[in-house]
Amino acid sequence: MAIQENGNGGVMKYKRMNSDGMEEDAGALCEEKRNESSRKYVLVCAIFASLNSVLLGYDVGVMSGAIIFIQQDLKITEVQEEVLVGILSIVSLLGSLAGGKMSDAIGRKWTMAFAAILFQSGALIMSLAPDFKVLMIGRVLAGIGIGFGIMIAPVYIAEISPAVARGSFTSFPEIFINLGILLGYVSNYVFSGLSPHINWRIMLGVGILPSVFIGIALFVIPESPRWLVMKNRIDEAKLVLLKTNEDANEVEERLAEIQQAAGHVNAEKYEEKAVWRELLNPSPGVRRMLITGCGIQCFQQVTGIDATVYYSPTIFKDAGIKGNTQLLAATVAVGFTKTIFILIAIILIDKVGRKPLLYVSTIGMTTCLFGLGFTLSLMGNGSVGIKLAILCVCGNVAFFSVGIGPICWVLTSEIFPLRLRAQASALGAVGSRVSSGVVAMSFLSISRMITVGGTFFVFAAISALSVAFVHNCVPETKGKSLEEIEMLFQNDRPPQHGGAVEFEDVKHLMQTQRKGHIIS
Repeated sequence: MAIQENGNGGVMKYKRMNSDGMEEDAGALCEEKRNESSRKYVLVCAIFASLNSVLLGYDVGVMSGAIIFIQQDLKITEVQEEVLVGILSIVSLLGSLAGGKMSDAIGRKWTMAFAAILFQSGALIMSLAPDFKVLMIGRVLAGIGIGFGIMIAPVYIAEISPAVARGSFTSFPEIFINLGILLGYVSNYVFSGLSPHINWRIMLGVGILPSVFIGIALFVIPESPRWLVMKNRIDEAKLVLLKTNEDANEVEERLAEIQQAAGHVNAEKYEEKAVWRELLNPSPGVRRMLITGCGIQCFQQVTGIDATVYYSPTIFKDAGIKGNTQLLAATVAVGFTKTIFILIAIILIDKVGRKPLLYVSTIGMTTCLFGLGFTLSLMGNGSVGIKLAILCVCGNVAFFSVGIGPICWVLTSEIFPLRLRAQASALGAVGSRVSSGVVAMSFLSISRMITVGGTFFVFAAISALSVAFVHNCVPETKGKSLEEIEMLFQNDRPPQHGGAVEFEDVKHLMQTQRKGHIIS
């Protein structure tokens, strides 16, 4: 250790000598530690804010197996099965619509708490339901809670995250949805051996457990600094920014940007009618934002991902797998694939960018959906057909999870201006939930009319359209602040600049995706 005088009046500066004789500034080490502390703090906040997503994922995964035993126990019809599965997505739009207003009134943090309470109440009622009517009451409550949760979590994370890592952190809700789906599949497999009167109740009841961690989270995570600025709580917002930004010198600059963005909000005292008036009669820039945000949300669902997840036992049964235990074991493979590839997306999203991953995702999904339709329609029920069906389903969820699954939430949480962000994100979530509900509530009926294989040919055609949508309507937002992204859409031309992708990069990503899928 060496001590030097800096020539400004005897102020001491400490430096350390390494083995090569190079000096290392102790101040730089302290700054590095502070940066690491900021990253860890944002990471913890993102994890806790994403816990509601575990509830959604668990419900999706567990219902795919529980419905088998609910049919046996409560003697429900096929139509009632479709309604039970799909109604959650439909009623969640109520939570998504109300979530924007509530989050602006009481804050992002406490809106997440309210979402958890609603979901847990619904899960408890479902697990104790004596008949189909009570089961539906619990399902409706759980769906409204999910609507609140899926709308607010990405908004909160986007608003506390630094620009350089916002994509990765905002993808956390999708990671936790996939983790919840995997846990739901595992729960189905573990409890499938119990009595049909008991096993599905335990499967649904286990979903209550995450509420304990959500309660702890409320004492750990801060309120969104952008919401605090909207409420003129500037000092509190600055304290949060000091904790979440790596460079202390950027805090004042970032605070000034947020105040400027919130200026219109504060000038109009954030009247609800003014916000909806702007959304319903948008300027060209806001219209482009709505097309991009709501469009990507709808394409995420109308390509059939929820049908693949909810009805994977039906798909595998059509492919030739026999027995409930074998069917549920196959779904666990789907859950593992989804979880593995969402982790890959988190690594790549802020390095490669949003648009290249969307190209890989939509092109890959189109290929797998077409392959699944071909396999179910023409390959029969032999061992080769079963293997190809499992491969295509796993491939579809892999491509979904590496691209459009997480990125759709990233985009909708970052492209809208602060004054519209909560309500516009709520609209996007409504589009997602309605699309999901329509698919889930019609899959069995359509499959009976045109076969399961024919239904996946339709999904493949829709997925092909999503490739064109990504090319024409989605800009690249990697590394830009939320305020810079807003300016992308305010130009007279469509937001194409910053979104160009070299096809060699896409080709390289496709090769990486295929290798990763083989390993999984």
